[in-house]
Amino acid sequence: MRTVLVTGLGGAGRTTVAAATALAAAAHGSRTLLIAAEAIPGFPAATEPTRVTGLLDHARVDSGEHFRAELTELQKRASGVLDLLGAGRLDGEELTELPGSPQLALLHTLRRAAEGDWAGYDTLVVDLPPLTEALALLALPEQLRRYLRRLLPAERQAARALRPVLAQLAGVPMPAQWLYEAAARKDAELAAVQALIEDASTTLRLVAEPGPAAEDSLRAARTGLALHGLSADLLVASRVLPRHSPDPWFAALAAQQEKCLDHWHQDVAPDLPVHEAAHLGRDPQGPDDLAALEIPAPDDRTPGRAEDPWWTEEEPDTEDATVLAWCLPLPGAAKEDLRLVRRGDELLLTVGPFHRIVRIASALRRCTVSGAALADGVLRVRFTPDPALWPRTS
Repeated sequence: MRTVLVTGLGGAGRTTVAAATALAAAAHGSRTLLIAAEAIPGFPAATEPTRVTGLLDHARVDSGEHFRAELTELQKRASGVLDLLGAGRLDGEELTELPGSPQLALLHTLRRAAEGDWAGYDTLVVDLPPLTEALALLALPEQLRRYLRRLLPAERQAARALRPVLAQLAGVPMPAQWLYEAAARKDAELAAVQALIEDASTTLRLVAEPGPAAEDSLRAARTGLALHGLSADLLVASRVLPRHSPDPWFAALAAQQEKCLDHWHQDVAPDLPVHEAAHLGRDPQGPDDLAALEIPAPDDRTPGRAEDPWWTEEEPDTEDATVLAWCLPLPGAAKEDLRLVRRGDELLLTVGPFHRIVRIASALRRCTVSGAALADGVLRVRFTPDPALWPRTS
């Protein structure tokens, strides 16, 4: 299944482009499912896949319903502990979703698609939140799995028969078996979503309205995508005005957009195809208006996610010692926005507003970090083998 993730600047028309992409894919003969949290004019609002037209189905993410269902299920599983504490139960009608629940609801919906709950689709199109939130969302499965491994490491689970004994020896109650089982279940669900995001056939489309305010955000987007190993296959310029208008006011706006688009091609995203979606003079109201945007459909020739973007190379050293560099392309990154910390076998990377924790390659874990440099858009982290840990050659 081909997955197309659509994000961009707030208010630029992400949902419209996602719907138009799904419609174009279906028009080219691909059985397509569109997942979106926002309402789309002319599309059904059901949370289960519902036919829109031809080969296109749509499922809307209901974060409130998901939040109530998850918390109700958690209360059932923890009923013994809650009864022991004398805690009062919360009814579904009195539950108000908390911040972060829309992201978790979208991950849940992606998990259903990834695990085959909705089988038979060739293309999955996902309308993501605005750019910075979308990148944080796409990194969330990897981060949550890391938290679960740290808080409830599977290799340290004790046998059920030993739990009472260990509880007496430690003087504290041991975690219940259901907690480990729930953690293992959540880890499997998150792994399915992470696999979908990291799949080689997954692509990402950016949406922005031409204008000076979009350029800095698009530059930051290139850096954030590279940090998380993601690549975009298309930049959609939304609401492009017709050129050569007889009206001086519209002509000035169109000229400003044209100048911005030229700059995008040459500097902001020189290696990224740009599609100009015409301004319809109104908000799209249904499939016919979406088709008028002429958004190209993804196909097998569209490049997907690249392989692991990190690579290792050997660098010369003045003391004739082996020095390895772990390299990551970070186009658009600035040295003053870069922070790097090693903690055990992990590398904590911060580039502007974007953060990622990556596990160091196995061969480099026996080395010490001897420096780092950002040059020509590539971050190089230098590792020097630790003599106490590095295998001897003689």
